[in-house]
Amino acid sequence: MRRLILLRHAKSDRPPGVADHERPLNARGKRAAPAVGAHLAREGLCPDLALVSTAARTRETWAAMEAALGSPETRWHSEIYEAPADRILGVIRQAPDAAATLIVVGHNPGLGDLAAILAGSGPRAARDRLALEFPTAAFVVIDFDGDRWAEIAPDRGHLDRYVRPRDIDPDLGG
Repeated sequence: MRRLILLRHAKSDRPPGVADHERPLNARGKRAAPAVGAHLAREGLCPDLALVSTAARTRETWAAMEAALGSPETRWHSEIYEAPADRILGVIRQAPDAAATLIVVGHNPGLGDLAAILAGSGPRAARDRLALEFPTAAFVVIDFDGDRWAEIAPDRGHLDRYVRPRDIDPDLGG
């Protein structure tokens, strides 16, 4: 079985004059990222490998939760930044099969689109909600039969859970 965690970066700021790629987290994002990381750890959702966009907000999100998740190997991927779903899927398919659980830290709309495309089964209410929104610091866990990342495909995954920051703590928003 392959377990895929898709995590959207935490809420970011838009300082004037700062390029999109370099936007940092805002105060809410700085609270949400470690809370989501702690929640993942409590739920036993510790990845073997992290694929993280090179944008500042994804790097900062990952840095706030990495230690809670056992500091797995991290690979930085510029291809994930502003990527559509098919490009993110291509990066995932190249992941080493030794990593049974993989986390991808990226951006919308590509990440949310990919989650909706991959989740062919699972709780209907969660899949319907996912089709409508994938807020900052939200994550999905999608399970796939098989033991090769190269073989994951649309509609073949089972949505195990969809968690928004406000599901963990209403004060986190999102």
